[in-house]
Amino acid sequence: MKEYAKSFYQSDAWKKARQTAIKRANGLCERCRAAGRFVPGVIVHHKKYITPGNIHDARVTLALDNLELVCEDCHNKEHKAKHAARYRFDGNGNLLPPPGEKERVRPPGGQNFGGAGRTEGDTSKKLRRVARI
Repeated sequence: MKEYAKSFYQSDAWKKARQTAIKRANGLCERCRAAGRFVPGVIVHHKKYITPGNIHDARVTLALDNLELVCEDCHNKEHKAKHAARYRFDGNGNLLPPPGEKERVRPPGGQNFGGAGRTEGDTSKKLRRVARI
């Protein structure tokens, strides 16, 4: 649990909204039920994620239309899918930065994966030196 959200998740307002969401779903994962499976729900998930900027906005944190009861598998798929989406490639197959992150300057003809000024040539030169020894 994020530090900024601890007091929210301990609040009476959250506990009441959580119980209401569980009752509305009859205790079943809403995503699995939509697919015709009956799996117990264990996590009341915020469809629009809570952030430090919206933690005090009841339209995000407590609104029933932003809450859904999900099983652990569906919750894990939701969050894993979001993380996987941050890896993107351009038309040439080059790795692009995560959405929202400024693109770093890349050396011509190569990729810079964050090494402090290293290029593909540095490694090749070191290997040739080792081979001569």
